[in-house]
Parts: sequence; structure tokens; C-alpha cells
Amino acid sequence: MTTIDAPYPAGGEPPHGEAPPEDDKAFFGQPKGLRTLFATEFWERYSFYGMRGLLVLFLTDTVANGGLGFSTETGNSFLGIYNSLVYLMALPGGWIADRIWGARRSVLWGGVIIAVGHYVMAVPSEPTTFIGLGLIVLGTGLLKPNISAQVGDLYHEHDRRRDAGFTVFYMAINMGGFLAPLTAGWVGQHINYHLGFGCAALGMTFAVIFYVAQGKYLGTIGLWPPKPIAGPELRRALRLAALVVVVVLAIVLGWMAFTQWSVAAFSDALAAPIIVSPIVYFGFMFGRGGLSSGEAPKLAAFVAFFIGATVFWMIYDQSGSQLNLFAADKTNLSIFGWQMPAVWLQSANPFYIMVFAPVFAWMWERLGDRAPRTSVKFAIALVFIGLSFFVMSLAGKNATPTHKVSIAFLAVTYLLQTFGELCLSPVGLSVTTQLAPARYAGQMLGLWFLATAVGNALNVYVTKLSTVMSDFAYFLSIGCVAVGIGVVAFLTAPLVNRLMGDVR
Repeated sequence: MTTIDAPYPAGGEPPHGEAPPEDDKAFFGQPKGLRTLFATEFWERYSFYGMRGLLVLFLTDTVANGGLGFSTETGNSFLGIYNSLVYLMALPGGWIADRIWGARRSVLWGGVIIAVGHYVMAVPSEPTTFIGLGLIVLGTGLLKPNISAQVGDLYHEHDRRRDAGFTVFYMAINMGGFLAPLTAGWVGQHINYHLGFGCAALGMTFAVIFYVAQGKYLGTIGLWPPKPIAGPELRRALRLAALVVVVVLAIVLGWMAFTQWSVAAFSDALAAPIIVSPIVYFGFMFGRGGLSSGEAPKLAAFVAFFIGATVFWMIYDQSGSQLNLFAADKTNLSIFGWQMPAVWLQSANPFYIMVFAPVFAWMWERLGDRAPRTSVKFAIALVFIGLSFFVMSLAGKNATPTHKVSIAFLAVTYLLQTFGELCLSPVGLSVTTQLAPARYAGQMLGLWFLATAVGNALNVYVTKLSTVMSDFAYFLSIGCVAVGIGVVAFLTAPLVNRLMGDVR
């Protein structure tokens, strides 16, 4: 039996799921199970980006137009904390799969919870918006890390198709991200926001249906947790989780005691512990983590990458907030008399990824050993992301209350950000696994996602500057910070390389 609810085999430890046979090449030369995960991820990303592209527009639009009437500052702050929580929940989501449910069941229940969240958001009221978003955060935490893990489990250890399989899977992400703003985004912006959220709900429903109907092609992978947790250990874990929840609630409620309750105040309160969390975590690992003399330098190198990734994603993820609003309010979207929906520009990045990802892959392969090491790729990524905001500073300088700027500014901005992403994102997970201390191998992948969470938590505070600075000064300042950190990364690359040892 290969269903999601298959019981543990009688006696002993649950086995690791077995990859399909290597002669299974039914899906463009890849295992047929990849088709299952491809379709599931496509529709999940469709639902996620369809909703996210609309969210800040919905939050800041007037009540008369169907929005919630929040200020730009509040809308940006809330989107920052929402994105942060989505990536933060990948940490407990991965742990639940590893220790309790297994990846297969975690993805299923994650998908169901996400779908319910989107349907709740389709109900037109303010409370249902936030309840729905909370459900999406929880569901995405279960689904996101564990569907990728199943892609890896489709291949035997020495199967040469692994990298190509992940490339195909990566295309599903970007195809879903490309299509969502064009359809769900258009419905939401031009007909009704809640109908747009309903389109996202349908997308997630398709994902769950396909995942269940085609799950048989996954064989036994992900059916059982690889390290099932025992009774006493589970109780200790639950106590620790309860302690973390209590501490976070105390911080949030304490903050609220000194401020008036609002969505913006809630975002401010929740962002602070997220930003501090990696400092505490790395401090513990270096201080009492039991690192060997060879592991400590590699962890120090990872800290450098973590800082770079945090800055990169802080800027990159403003595409859904600051740049989205700039497109809606200050960009001339008229094309031969037809008004293009602002949300359609959210499709630019996934389109560029689909076009240029093969080019970058070919380039790195062609360069071989002459290709820059990871430390230099991260530096290049930071310079690209900084330059993208230099372009936006020019757009901000030219935009006036009576003059909207050309769409070309945003098109070039997203292109530069895509080049940066292709230098940083594909190597990030790889270098994380290679630098991970043996006893923290699983947790280090969670720390990589934590960099994105911290970057978005920083946006809760950083985007507030846009309300007290001109667009020109705001974008230029952040761009200078990113390019400056990129230059420092270039200069310190030899030191980071020494810390990395033989890891490229």
C-alpha cells in the first residue's frame, strides 16, 4: 500500500522511502513522480503569488473600491511580517515532517490548510482576511520545505538526473508565479479582490486534488518520518514550543501595552523577535554548540552568507509591496491606449527567470573551474540588487503628481533583480548543506529560510522610511547599502574562501 496514510511496517524503525527505479523516465526523462510534484507546486505557487500580488493593493485601496483602506505604511509593514512568517514556519514545518507526520502527509495537510485559508479570504470582511492569511502561513510552513524534500527523494544517490529534476521543479515555481498575476491578479484588481482570492483558492484546490490522485507515482517516499519522535522527547519538544509561544506572546502583548492596538503595531511587535532570533541561534551554536575545530570556520563563513542573503531578500521582496504600489500609483501603464493592470508586473520576475535560468546554468557549466566561487556570486548578487534600486531612484526622481514614469524603469529593475537572484538563490541551499556542522545538518536548511524571514521582518521597519523620504532618497539609500555590502563581500571573499576550505 502506498497511500498517504500507510502505517509503519510492523516492528522496528520506519524505513526510508524508496526512490522509484532509475529506468522510470516517464516524465521528460524524469521519474513520473516528478509530474505529481511539478503539478502540485505549480498550482500552490499560483495560489500563493496570485494572492500576494493583490494583497498590498487590497490592504491600501479605499473601502469604496473594496479594499481595507490602510495607509501605505501599514500595508507595507503587514506584507513584510506576512512574508516573514511564511518562511519562518518552514522551520517547524520541516521538523513536523521529520519527526511526526512524514513529508507526504505534511504536504497534504499543508495544502488543505492553504486552500481553506484562501477560501476564507474570499469571504468579504476584514476578520476573514486575517484569519485566512494565518491559515495560509501555517499551511505553507508544512508544504514548502517538504515538497522540495520529496523531489530529492525521487532520485537514487548517484542518479545524474537529480540536478535536471530540480531544474524542472524550479520551472513549475516560476510558471505558477508567472500565470497567477495575469489571471487571479487581473480578476482581483479589475473585478473584485475577493474573487481574485477565490481564484487562488481554486488553484490550491487543484494542487491538493492532483497530489492525492497522482500520489501513487511517488512510491513510498515521504510516507514515514525518518526520525520518529518518542514519547518523552515529544513532551520535551511540546514544552519548548509552548515556551517559545509564551515568550513571543509576551513580547507582542507587552508592546501592545505601550502602544495603541493596530495592524502596524502588531507587525512591529512580531518583527522584533524574528530579527533577533538568528543572533541568539548563532550565539548558541558558537558558544555551546559543540563545534569541532573544522566546523567553526565553516559556520563563520555561513554567517557571512546569511547576512548577504538577508539584505538581498529584504530588497527583493519589496517587489510585492513598495514596487507594486509604485507600479499602481506612479507608473504609466498605458500601452497603445490600453491600461495594463499594475499587478501584471509581478509576472516580470518569473518570466525573466524562465528565460535566463538556462543561460546562467549554461554559463556556469561552460566556465567550469573558472566560474566564481559562492562568495563572489553572493557579492555579485548584492551589487545587482543594489543597482536595481538605483534604477528605481531615477524613476522616483522623475515621478511627480502630474507625471507618471515609463514602465521601462520597473522592467529594468526586475531584470537586474533576476540576475541577482540567479547568482544567489541556486547556490544558497547547496552551500548551506556543504557548510553545515554534522549535528546541525537539518537545522541549517531551516536557517537558510530564516534569512528570508529576517529580511522580510526588517522590511516592517525599513519600508516605513518611504513615508518620510522622497522616492529618490529612499531607493537610492537602500541601493547604496546593498552595493556597499556587495563591495565589502568582494573585498572579504578571500577570507570567506579560507573559512570555507575546499567548499566552492
